[in-house]
Amino acid sequence: MRQIVLDTETTGLEASDHYIIEIGCVELNNRRLTGNNYHQYIRPDREIDAGAMEVHGISNEFLADKPRFGEVMEDFLAYLEGADELVIHNAPFDVGFINRELLRNQGPYPDLRKVFQVLDTLVMARQMHPGQKNNLDALCKRYDINNAQRELHGALLDAEILADVYLAMTGGQTNLSLGGQGSNQAAEEIRRLTGERSPLAVVRASAEELAAHQQRLEAIDKISGGNVRWDEW
Repeated sequence: MRQIVLDTETTGLEASDHYIIEIGCVELNNRRLTGNNYHQYIRPDREIDAGAMEVHGISNEFLADKPRFGEVMEDFLAYLEGADELVIHNAPFDVGFINRELLRNQGPYPDLRKVFQVLDTLVMARQMHPGQKNNLDALCKRYDINNAQRELHGALLDAEILADVYLAMTGGQTNLSLGGQGSNQAAEEIRRLTGERSPLAVVRASAEELAAHQQRLEAIDKISGGNVRWDEW
């Protein structure tokens, strides 16, 4: 299961009049962060709205020497190629802008949603937490995810944070380090076992334990609105 967590920053709110200025993507493979990310700033050839600049802090001057979308389109689509699902917060916004850029540059896809399955985490969050704030900052607070470095919006940073939020929302584990230690230290503490030791006993779950486990899975599935993924593995 290859998922791409995606975010964009733009010159304004309306895709018909505005352009993408930053794309950030984070790859999940079987719910594990791989480090194979995609990040690109893009020159829009138009002024950034003052309101948008207040959100992401990206200036026209900073983008002056960056490539246009048409120059990076093939690399971007090659990165997405083969993804089973795109995970996006408020997907209509980002997908709408990407579709508009593809149309302007005669891209190969008329609609990204016809090529990739798209999961909107904002819709998922509203189903799981009705009547509550479900923006990225609110979800970070709700799921105890550190976003202290997020003073301004940024496509790659927001994609990284959204990946953690998505995994937390769907009951996933994002850190496999042992005992709260870093990965290098944990590796140093591994003890190799010799072939002389007796085989480990295999303790199988009882019928009651299996039933309790199934009941717990069904409860998680219900809370997530049917968005769990373990049945696809």
